[in-house]
Amino acid sequence: MGKIEILRGDITKLDVDAIVNAANTTLLGGGGVDGAIHRAAGPELLAECRTLAGCKAGEAKIARGYRLPARFVIHTVGPIWHGGKHGEPATLANCYRNSLQVAVENEIETIAFPAISCGAYGYPLQEAAQIAVKTTREFLESTDKIDKVIFVLWSDDICEAYRRIL
Repeated sequence: MGKIEILRGDITKLDVDAIVNAANTTLLGGGGVDGAIHRAAGPELLAECRTLAGCKAGEAKIARGYRLPARFVIHTVGPIWHGGKHGEPATLANCYRNSLQVAVENEIETIAFPAISCGAYGYPLQEAAQIAVKTTREFLESTDKIDKVIFVLWSDDICEAYRRIL
């Protein structure tokens, strides 16, 4: 089974097969990690994203990494938190599951995730970390194709939430 690591840092600097972008439905860049990934990858990523025709919440689409150390960017759209009664947990779990499935289909062995939906989308940190770790663990138990999943988190409190669960 692949292993799970937690790292505090900048996902755009990671030398892995793929990084996951917490994108919006247009895939055309935005704030937070999405904007940072687009800036680091360069305008070619935006040009490729224009050809992908957007992405629905919970789904995942792959693009090349361009100027990033990572070979690929897997875009997934997390749910916007509306109290948790509108399918948010299932949608968030699908973000991780579908991103990992895209990774397997593209022979990606190392993949890094940000804390999807925990920024501007307002998902409560503890619940989001629980879903991220549980879904990833279950997926890794079902495949030997992925060597390593790294959760790359931008602050100490988020790192701490993930460490407690792991």
